[in-house]
Amino acid sequence: MEEQRPRWSSRTKLTVSLLLLAFGIYLIYIFRAAIGPILLALVIAYVLSPLAGWFQSRLKIRRSLAALLSYIVAGVIIVSIPLIIVPPLTAQSTELNLDFQQIIGQIESILARRYDVAGYVIDLEQIYAQVSGSIVAVFEPFVGQTLSYAIDLITSLVWVVFVIVVSFYLVLDGWKVVSWLEKITPVGYQADFKRLRNEITQIWNAFFRGQILLALVVAIIFTIGGLVIGLPFALAMGVLAGFLELFPSIGHGIWLTIASILSLFLGSAWLPIPNWVFALVVIGLHIIFQQFDLNYLLPRVIGRRVQLHPLVVIMGIVTGALVAGVLGIFLAAPTIATARVLVRYIYANLFDLDPFPETSPPKLPDPRVRWWEKEPVSETKSNDKS
Repeated sequence: MEEQRPRWSSRTKLTVSLLLLAFGIYLIYIFRAAIGPILLALVIAYVLSPLAGWFQSRLKIRRSLAALLSYIVAGVIIVSIPLIIVPPLTAQSTELNLDFQQIIGQIESILARRYDVAGYVIDLEQIYAQVSGSIVAVFEPFVGQTLSYAIDLITSLVWVVFVIVVSFYLVLDGWKVVSWLEKITPVGYQADFKRLRNEITQIWNAFFRGQILLALVVAIIFTIGGLVIGLPFALAMGVLAGFLELFPSIGHGIWLTIASILSLFLGSAWLPIPNWVFALVVIGLHIIFQQFDLNYLLPRVIGRRVQLHPLVVIMGIVTGALVAGVLGIFLAAPTIATARVLVRYIYANLFDLDPFPETSPPKLPDPRVRWWEKEPVSETKSNDKS
């Protein structure tokens, strides 16, 4: 009779788990330069996988050909958008450069004066020189590093090829990874794995679909609103508002700062009001829109699953910028929302609570489901049908 294999003790399990965790952290540290490209490959694969699945099911073609078609369509869209938007933006940016020279001249004329307040002489020019010198000293290393990173990214064809190849294979066989993770999950936790996978998938689906739609809606609203009130360079500012909508919490502040400066120094294109009044109008309208965005657009377009406290988002943005640069800023919100789901599940299991307190559990998908929640099209079955 075969002897029963001895089970690991709790101490052995804990030791092995800690060693694996330490080894994983060590690998992340060693290959930290690849974190950004890998994240970019994952994002590209996640966005293009539904399109490849649609081509595969509709056209009844092989998965590899469907993945190739999805990349071709994405490339055509990426090339077409600049061709449509860049010409009018170029014309406005030329005028914007001239007006910025005018704004700088006005600022320098204001700072060149000395003001006597209650017997104290305030030399703004000297204060400006000291402040600007301090700011340059603080940001100069950061700007230099950012430029070097950008140059390395643009000139490194190896990383570009790496991202394309990895993302293509994820589009091609990403569902196999999910299926493998489901198979290695212990039987008693497979239902939990499916529910966690569904909830995390809903977060990322809502984020990507919602952010694209929200950026488009915000760009249209700001462009029309800018034209109505006579905001300088309304089209450029509308496009900028749509782009900055991709960066939650900080995007509104960046846009408002730029719009306030333009309004204060250039005024309205047709409203007969002083520049400072027009700047207050722009600030007031933006505050109203921000409340409309937070309380109406975000819950309906992106969904409440991704909604987080602004302080949490800002902290996540800073952490994401340090880890993965601009891509980390963009993915901060859904990453934090995903971590919230996982931490809630771990916390519930640590204290013997129900990790899914909903009254009725959702319908579990087919075990062959792909990561965009569509049943895989089996090439052998399609060949049998034909």
